[in-house]
Amino acid sequence: FGFETLVFATLQIFFMHQELVTLQRERKNFYRIIKTGATDPKWIRPDLPSRCTWKPGMSLENSPHKHFPRTKAEKILPNILDRIGDTPLVRINKISKTFGLKCELLVKCEFFNAGGSVKDRISLRMVEDAEREGILKPGDTIIEPTSGNTGIGLALAAAVKGYRCIIVMPEKMSMEKVDVLRALGAEIVRTPTSARFDSPESHVGVAWRLKNEIPNSHILDQYRNPSNPLAHYDTTAEEILEQCDGSNLDMLVAGAGTGGTITGIARKLKEKCPNIKIVAVDPEGSILAEPDELNRTDKTQYEVEGIGYDFIPTVLDRSLVDNWYKSNDEESFAIARMLIRDEGLLCGGSSGTAMAAAVKFAKELKEGQRCVVILPDSIRNYMSKFLSEKWMFQKGFLRVEDIMVNKPWWWNLKLQSLNLSAPLTVLPTVTCQKTIKILKEKGFDQAPVVDEAGLILGMVTLGNMLASVLAGKVKPSDPVIKVLYKQFKRIRLTDNLGKLSRILETDHFALVVHEQIQCECLSTQVLQYVRIMSCLPPFDPRFLLPLPAGGGGVQAATLAFCARL
Repeated sequence: FGFETLVFATLQIFFMHQELVTLQRERKNFYRIIKTGATDPKWIRPDLPSRCTWKPGMSLENSPHKHFPRTKAEKILPNILDRIGDTPLVRINKISKTFGLKCELLVKCEFFNAGGSVKDRISLRMVEDAEREGILKPGDTIIEPTSGNTGIGLALAAAVKGYRCIIVMPEKMSMEKVDVLRALGAEIVRTPTSARFDSPESHVGVAWRLKNEIPNSHILDQYRNPSNPLAHYDTTAEEILEQCDGSNLDMLVAGAGTGGTITGIARKLKEKCPNIKIVAVDPEGSILAEPDELNRTDKTQYEVEGIGYDFIPTVLDRSLVDNWYKSNDEESFAIARMLIRDEGLLCGGSSGTAMAAAVKFAKELKEGQRCVVILPDSIRNYMSKFLSEKWMFQKGFLRVEDIMVNKPWWWNLKLQSLNLSAPLTVLPTVTCQKTIKILKEKGFDQAPVVDEAGLILGMVTLGNMLASVLAGKVKPSDPVIKVLYKQFKRIRLTDNLGKLSRILETDHFALVVHEQIQCECLSTQVLQYVRIMSCLPPFDPRFLLPLPAGGGGVQAATLAFCARL
């Protein structure tokens, strides 16, 4: 038993080391690509005006594109790419009753495609169109900026057809997507989630720089490529019409990302069912919806993957959309979990987003009418995210009562019960060298970075600073703002230790903050500031001892920090 345990532990260390080496390689590739600093002049914007000449009722004889009729699958498929398309249309039963819908609610389960998502369709179409046009030849390299699903579809096609594949994706995308891409043989470059699309550090900018560096490489460019909406015009929409017997289709609901899915399907359906209503879903923090007033929010980031952008992709035809719905993360994940629990549909988070819009807009439909909802991908890509109760709790999408029956005695104690010490903070202008020295002298592993007014800018960690200096990414004389972590977990004094405990299970620290509202005399504007109160490293709450009866609090002296990471 002892030997087996030793072997298991050794293997764990080995795989952790391999993961670290791979991550360092990806970061090294990213910094190598962007070191020139300026936007590469040899790139094509993904938000150029569309030159598409499509109009309702236009004959396909006048189309500048090639269109291909649907074919029935063979009994034995020549390869896995032939398992893309012909996804099932499934009736929703329990959720329809829960929300009091009178119409028939159907879902198009795109996670039955070979690669697990609706993006398999456009990936295959883009590759095959490029081959037909002589653009893509044996031995060439496919590069694509993507949120993951298009990358998986392209990597799948590249694996079967023998192309090299490089995928550039933002850091927020799930590790499950990264692992699948690696398994398919794709090379991966991660980029900052916060980078604007037209920044050289964005997934779009980095992809174009790679394309200009690597001979015989091609960006198929899902944001501009007409093969994107054409794949859905020729196949997805035709499947829906066939499954609905060519008529009796009153509403379509789909999320908007690149826009290819909703554009291609909506164009065909509006030709065949002129009275159909098209509902597009856009997450809060994205700018795709119309009118622009719908997009006004202080939110800039969201957890749902695969939909929404900070630019208008060329292939998105917003004139087709009758209604836009702005979704939020909480309802998206709640309804995605409902689809799994009540309907047995193992779908992803953006499927919940589409269904959230459907249960609202489908209420206007009557008995005998029909609404179709596109479910883009599967649960496979999100096992460590919205499927995890811990992750949902840490993000604030679940309450303690939803996930715990028996809570420890200290769970509901407020943070203000602890005797918290003032944190060590540094100004953004302090050098990395001086900050490293201070942290070592004080015995801290991280410190909040605040401006002169005391407002939080981010966090710096000793490990990241040392690694950045050793890798040559920053100089010791550079200010700490160059190695700033802008994403970190916050917790208020009024929150309980249970919430803190959940955060520290996966994060190295949490910032205790206090919100302060300031009203200006000469303005009606009310400003909300967040000030830091303390910084807590991981600790084990079991070391908290309750006071004797009548004490009414926590003995702060017994608070033991068990780890400083």
